[in-house]
Amino acid sequence: MKRAVLGTLATVVGFLAFVEFTSGVLQGYYTPMLTDIARHLGIHDADVNWLEGAQLMLSALVVPAFAKLGDMVGHKRMLLISTALTGAAALVLPFTDSFAVFLVAWAMMGFYVVWLPLEIALIWSRSRRMEGRSVITARAAGLLVAALEVGAIVGALAGGALIDSLPLTVVLLVPAVLIVVCFFVILFGVKESPEPTGGVFDTVGLVLISLALICFTGGLSLLRLDGGLGNPWSWATVGLGLALVAPFALWELRHQDPLIDVRMFRSPALGPVFLTAGLFGVSVLGAQAPLSTFARTDPAVYGYGLGTSGFATSLIIGIYLIAMIVGALLFPVIARLTAPRLTLIGASILVGVGFLMFLPFHETYGQVITNMVVVGLGSGALVAALPAAAASAAPASQTGVATGLTNSVKTVGGAIASCVFGIALLQGVSGAAGDGTAGSLSGYFTVWMVCGVTALVAAAALAFVPRTAFTDAAVAETAIEPVVR
Repeated sequence: MKRAVLGTLATVVGFLAFVEFTSGVLQGYYTPMLTDIARHLGIHDADVNWLEGAQLMLSALVVPAFAKLGDMVGHKRMLLISTALTGAAALVLPFTDSFAVFLVAWAMMGFYVVWLPLEIALIWSRSRRMEGRSVITARAAGLLVAALEVGAIVGALAGGALIDSLPLTVVLLVPAVLIVVCFFVILFGVKESPEPTGGVFDTVGLVLISLALICFTGGLSLLRLDGGLGNPWSWATVGLGLALVAPFALWELRHQDPLIDVRMFRSPALGPVFLTAGLFGVSVLGAQAPLSTFARTDPAVYGYGLGTSGFATSLIIGIYLIAMIVGALLFPVIARLTAPRLTLIGASILVGVGFLMFLPFHETYGQVITNMVVVGLGSGALVAALPAAAASAAPASQTGVATGLTNSVKTVGGAIASCVFGIALLQGVSGAAGDGTAGSLSGYFTVWMVCGVTALVAAAALAFVPRTAFTDAAVAETAIEPVVR
């Protein structure tokens, strides 16, 4: 019986691995061609961050809702809906050269960020009667992240190769077709999670948190406009977004079935995990576009950068993603030999050290690759570990919400970083040589320093997590006392 249950779960993980492979393709495919997309749309390199920022903003809005609905009505159902929406948006990109339309469609593709937390919640739900539930979930998370990074490698290499030889319209059509295939893989290959919680959806809570996120991320976008830093309305919008978190928290505390149980943020195990996810989002999401544009910048013209082609840029990304695969697969092994908490701390330190290495070492192709390998090892472990850790430390009825929150706060961290990095890269551009479309070197220094410091702060925060957190012993305690009240 036990073997049959494990076999069924392994089959589900196999199909979900294809979903994450598709997710990886989406995350890696476009990166080598961001400069080409910018030229196609007639925008500045720094304005590429508008695409990233808009997608991160939508992601921050949809993850809480889809994660909660996954717990309520079924994780597979929400996977299907999010995949359909992502595919529809991807089909728009090849057929427009309007920046506004492209921006909206690119943002809509942000629905794919709910896939991994929904999958982890589904696996956690299906393994509820198995021994070693935390270990099983951690291993499954490692495999899913490995599939994600393999997809990102394939996507980056394919995107880099295709953009050098085919029209952009044809190149942008490829991932859309893959998403359609992914939809049918979920439809026919994945079984629904057992015993959804049901209940009434917290619409008021969703409206309140959506308003808060829209104001906050919208204010960040306004800060990036010309004169935005000196415009009091930009700062007031950011402040309003932060202020709106208070009525949302008060509403959630009174609600019998809240969208997000805000008490989880007070948990000694979950609180640092959410903080780490937010700080990790700064580097894993906010630094993607700057890495690509730095590599493509011609040093003969601007005095810095690597001057790589699309394919050579994709090779950097591919090696980085291979390091992420290694980190994801090593996470459950090292966690079992030491402790999940120590593994998370070590992974955060690797990310911090890797980015700080960019400050002295960024002039050659080999130096950049070495830095990205160090960053990748830590990043791969964190991508796998954070949702698995949240699932093991969360109340049984909030598994999807907890795993979704790791993505939500990671997305908010990425949105903040995208704004800050966009502003930083614009500083000093007017004095640069060339056509003025490249970011500034001082801006890139800011990107690397911020990414390194935030990762080290995350490592420090994780030091306060209880020693037995994220283990099966902690799971047993959680079943009795889910959160600190």
